[in-house]
Amino acid sequence: MGILSKRQKFLNEVDPPDQFRELFEHIPDISFFVKNRGYQLLMANRAFWERLGCASEEELLGKNDFELFPPRLAEHFRRDDEEVLLTGAAKLGIVELFFNRQRLPDWFTTDKMPVFGRNGRVIGIMGIARRHPNRESFGMDSEGIGRVVDHLRQCFRSRIKINDLVKTSGMSSRQLHRKFREIFGTTPLHFLNKTRVEAACDDLLEMDKSISEIALETGFYDQSSFTQHFRKHVGMTPLRYRKTRQKPCTGKG
Repeated sequence: MGILSKRQKFLNEVDPPDQFRELFEHIPDISFFVKNRGYQLLMANRAFWERLGCASEEELLGKNDFELFPPRLAEHFRRDDEEVLLTGAAKLGIVELFFNRQRLPDWFTTDKMPVFGRNGRVIGIMGIARRHPNRESFGMDSEGIGRVVDHLRQCFRSRIKINDLVKTSGMSSRQLHRKFREIFGTTPLHFLNKTRVEAACDDLLEMDKSISEIALETGFYDQSSFTQHFRKHVGMTPLRYRKTRQKPCTGKG
């Protein structure tokens, strides 16, 4: 019997078939999850459900991302899930926001892979998320990148100039852009605009303010600039986003 046949015989004898998941309970800082084609969570390890404030895995089973995360995060997760289901190919090294153990948004790296059934069809998605490597792992000059990211996340509603970021980083403009792209795969300006759009998504649904007010309060120069960047990142205008996502007001107790 060849080794491949032995492997298949071994796998056929595994009972219960999902016992391999227990391994993920003992890998530090790794969140593991499995979803079906309906985007419902079917499995998750302790690191995953604790980050969502759940007391057990059972609390989140059957739920989708829109029931567990803010809209902007859920939409981002859904787009990646749809791509994996459609293509049947893994999507690796996704740098995205996820909740840390303090239930605060933090940067994580996520790998998603298709789950195939016996007939060869994609029947779901499995993945792992781990904290994005901290600034020390990128070398001494990455401490400056960390200061820049902190500044962008804390002050994105204010007017931020590239020269301010250069001073904060302690690098030259060229070094800042090169190192930022090396770590995050994007530029400081793109990171800033994406952060502003993510905040605007929440403001559009949670605040009874005009789009022009939200544009200014999230740091954009004017409504036109805001709409342009919003459409680029979300795929629709702020007005359409508000109309299609906002639930009818039923009053709050």
